[in-house]
Amino acid sequence: MKTGGAVQSLWFDTALLADGWARYVRISHADGVITSIDTGTATRNGDERAGIAVPGLGNLHSHAFQRGMAGLAEARGPSGDDFWSWRSVMYRFVDQLEPQDVEDIAALAYAEMLESGFTRVGEFHYLHHDRDGRPYADRGELAARIAAAALNTGIGLTMLPVFYAHSGFGGAAPTEGQRRFINTPEGYASLIEASRHAVHGLPDAVIGVAPHSLRATTPEELALIVPLAAGGPVHIHIAEQAREVEDCVAWSGQRPVDWLLDHMAVDARWCLVHATNLSVTETMRLAAGAAVVGLCPITEANLGDGIFPAARFIEAGGRFGVGSDSNVLIDAAEELRLLEYGQRLSTRARNVLASAGRPSVGGTLFSGALAGGARALGVELTGLVVGEAADIVALDSGHPAFFGRDGDALLDGWLFAARGGAIRSVWRRGHKVVEDGRHRLKGDLLWKFRRAMSRVLQA
Repeated sequence: MKTGGAVQSLWFDTALLADGWARYVRISHADGVITSIDTGTATRNGDERAGIAVPGLGNLHSHAFQRGMAGLAEARGPSGDDFWSWRSVMYRFVDQLEPQDVEDIAALAYAEMLESGFTRVGEFHYLHHDRDGRPYADRGELAARIAAAALNTGIGLTMLPVFYAHSGFGGAAPTEGQRRFINTPEGYASLIEASRHAVHGLPDAVIGVAPHSLRATTPEELALIVPLAAGGPVHIHIAEQAREVEDCVAWSGQRPVDWLLDHMAVDARWCLVHATNLSVTETMRLAAGAAVVGLCPITEANLGDGIFPAARFIEAGGRFGVGSDSNVLIDAAEELRLLEYGQRLSTRARNVLASAGRPSVGGTLFSGALAGGARALGVELTGLVVGEAADIVALDSGHPAFFGRDGDALLDGWLFAARGGAIRSVWRRGHKVVEDGRHRLKGDLLWKFRRAMSRVLQA
């Protein structure tokens, strides 16, 4: 979104800039980008005063339609429940979705992301076809619905159309429940072009590719689809479940991450999502490379995936970002908080992910997720920097979690002590999309979401 060319200015008591925290900061922006940053300056006529400024975070992994099934898979089945039983619930839900439902559910999810401090989303978009499994006349029909939801809410979009062809390793035939996801390499190439057209009207959209997983694509197909990224991001689910690792070993003789690193040119464009079941060797190999690991602690806990070895990975220099994945609960601070708490539970220690160089856990988590999310979403630079998008989150300086604090202690307060109401406003490309903690279109979006859910759940 644009501001019409006029320069507008925001004034903050304190702001987290690229080179650290600063006091009394004026950030001016025009046409969606930051034009100047002044520090140690007094307010002046025309400034909008807004508390504490931090950069908007990137949500590097979302399945937007799953926001509609949040809470629907929390009833115990006749036998042990796990990821695979959850997936059966998801297949039944997705069978009922029409294009308008997809758009309305995604729009609410994106508004909630903005309200929580995410200003760009990586949409790992694998719902492509009509309910009978046949492609829509426009292969980009559902990609266009995702783009419309992003345009309406104002969130930045990195579209990651998913290639999904098989139900298991070695090219196993897809199941009936997967019929809306399935493509051939040729059909997928057409989908990529249709997706580029779908996002054309967004101001800074990015297109990448997303082979769903090693179990859903063969090595030959993987080699064909990765070049379609044309320099954009490449995202893949990897080693999410223990059974997935076992099946990969049975198929190839290698664990998933080892196989991927040995057979593909995994570089800085790649994001390996979840990676919750790694060997020590795989962890160190990943940390030594340039790829980002995409962690979704809320979903990983909800599905019983496991706990990523973040302490070892980060200490070895690994890059990470966070995402909301199944969107069972959308909360940027909670993703980061749970990332640290998972490490505390598994190591029986405290302040695990901080370091001697940056003792603040909040500072470490936020800075790591900011940089890793930007790389994974195809954004070269991020943060409050002249020339970059004016994606700004204003924390409420009147919230008790921030009283008497400054610097990284503000991030510690937000992530670990704020509970709710910490975010007052959010600007995306200079446009104020959240005010007083609520998205500007929230009422209308809730009405449309309620309409969609009433139809889907009563079908």
